[in-house]
Amino acid sequence: MLTFIGLGLFDEQDISLKGLEAVQSADLVYLEFYTSYLMGTTIEKMEELYGKPIIRLMREDVEQNPDWLENAKTQNIVFLTGGDTMASTTHVDLRIRAKDMGIDTRMIHGASITSAVFGLSGLQNYRFGKSVSIPFPYVSSRGNRVVTETPYDTIKFNQENGLHTLVFLDINSEHGYMTVQQGLALLLEVEEKRQEGVMKNRIAVGIARAGSADVCVKANYANNADAFELGGPLQILIIPGNLHFIEAEALVKLAGAPARLLQEFSNES
Repeated sequence: MLTFIGLGLFDEQDISLKGLEAVQSADLVYLEFYTSYLMGTTIEKMEELYGKPIIRLMREDVEQNPDWLENAKTQNIVFLTGGDTMASTTHVDLRIRAKDMGIDTRMIHGASITSAVFGLSGLQNYRFGKSVSIPFPYVSSRGNRVVTETPYDTIKFNQENGLHTLVFLDINSEHGYMTVQQGLALLLEVEEKRQEGVMKNRIAVGIARAGSADVCVKANYANNADAFELGGPLQILIIPGNLHFIEAEALVKLAGAPARLLQEFSNES
């Protein structure tokens, strides 16, 4: 048996009781932390609470050479990830590989940032469109700095349909954890280049350390960089589309958005 377990949002205590029982009864416990990371814990703390040694897998162990799957033919194996299990395509691929090998699988879900943002921001879940990720810029083979425009295009598409956009921020071994300020700066850079008005007078919502006692949620206009100093990682960004009045009120009262947002909303109505 191979059991996929989502660990939740922030630390070792976010695991469900069902997940904890599965870990404690497992023969081997594997963990990957490259698609998501629990900022409030360490492997040592997890091992202490769970009562099991944890084998950390690198990216190549999961995506290229998952030889450890063979163990699940004769033993009970668990595979731990931050957030909810199956949130990443690579986890779905692992489950398919296991199926092809004749290995039974099951999933034990955990809290996910994709659902936590609704409650933290006050934005309604059914009003979100396609999500997107902002990667750090890279240098091309010709020596040019490249800023991807895909996030800008996705936000534009969602806006045209009145929808909000959840924007994941890059986690990079070289550059570290992207902040909301960095993500907004890249979007505004594309705006400056294309002049299509996607980010003009646009409200943004930044969230940091969801699931912790130190969670931070701030809403303001996207070009007001100082308003999005959120502290440490992990951070995530929302670019709202059309707002319902209750959503606008929530952004002002729960996320500190400028009070004039409600006045602007009234004027538009």
